Amino acid sequence: MSPQSNNKVNQKSKVAVVYTKPETVMYDIEKAMDLAGYTNELQKTTSTLLKVNVSWQHYYPACSTSPWQLEGVIKALNKNGYKDLIAAHNGTVVVDSFEGEINNKQKPVQDKYGIPSVHLDIDPNNWMPFKPKSKMMVLDEIFPEGLAIPKMFPGTNIVHLPTVKTHVFTTMTGAMKNAFGGLLNRKRHWTHSVIHETLVDLLKIQKEIHQGIFAVMDGTFAGDGPGPRAMRWHEKNVFLASSDQVAIDAVAAKLMGFDPMSIKFIRLAHEEGLGCGDTRDIEIVGEDVSNVNWHFESGKNTLASRGQKLIYWGPLKPLEKILLRSRIAPWSFVASNLYHNGYWLPFIGKRRVRKAMKTGWGKLFQQY
Repeated sequence: MSPQSNNKVNQKSKVAVVYTKPETVMYDIEKAMDLAGYTNELQKTTSTLLKVNVSWQHYYPACSTSPWQLEGVIKALNKNGYKDLIAAHNGTVVVDSFEGEINNKQKPVQDKYGIPSVHLDIDPNNWMPFKPKSKMMVLDEIFPEGLAIPKMFPGTNIVHLPTVKTHVFTTMTGAMKNAFGGLLNRKRHWTHSVIHETLVDLLKIQKEIHQGIFAVMDGTFAGDGPGPRAMRWHEKNVFLASSDQVAIDAVAAKLMGFDPMSIKFIRLAHEEGLGCGDTRDIEIVGEDVSNVNWHFESGKNTLASRGQKLIYWGPLKPLEKILLRSRIAPWSFVASNLYHNGYWLPFIGKRRVRKAMKTGWGKLFQQY
């Protein structure tokens, strides 16, 4: 049985939703965690990994774990006796996690509370072979040589720290996709064509290896449009928390205006019994958000994502292995960096960041 087998199988999924503001955000994060019952999920006798989200090495609102999100979770955990905390970061073929934790002001928070950080895909972090007991939907096929996971993961708690935002491949991204960076190495982009099934496989693995799984999702700034980077930010002043990774993503999706069960990874995880994706069956505590609809859009594409979709699901599909898994694959990394870092950020993004810095959350960001 998995480390999570001591959870109550028939217990109704619960998601806490708490509105917040910069002046009370520390209290509000703790309130959301308490309402969601995190002490019932996370064991105090083992290490707790804080899975930081760095979707871009540059700061952009709603893109990556916010410093107040990280600090609020650390303070709440420390207050309740969780002392062995580790910030877990991961880079990608297009994102530098070391630069990201500095620019997103996560490192000052880690240093303030003496929290060590590990960059999972960089030495000296070790990876170990892992054979899931659960039947995989796609990962065995994508990686026939076998799977590997960070050696430090088994037996730990993990707290995911995603933000509320849209995504060009998965409609929205949240707690479930936050595991994408931690459990797969730098070849994780090989799974993009089957990303929904991949996220379900990763949740199965998490349930086998972790003592407890929890998520605290930041919607102070929320991202709309072609995420996870080239988004429009909105102040939504909300935090979500849950021990059910499917349910918290479902509630976040509904807030954004999407039908959660029409999002493939949520529906598949629900059907596999990994959590609850039907918001009618989720106990939402804290705020009444039953009539909330932000009317976000996810169908928009950037120039970069249009090209990727042609390869993953379009006429260039037969060339996917040559274009993205061979020696010539770095062309795609260069193209992504040229678009996002060379064009979009300086000509569009920075103007939006300057506007965000004038808000209460922007002013708080500058204090870190």
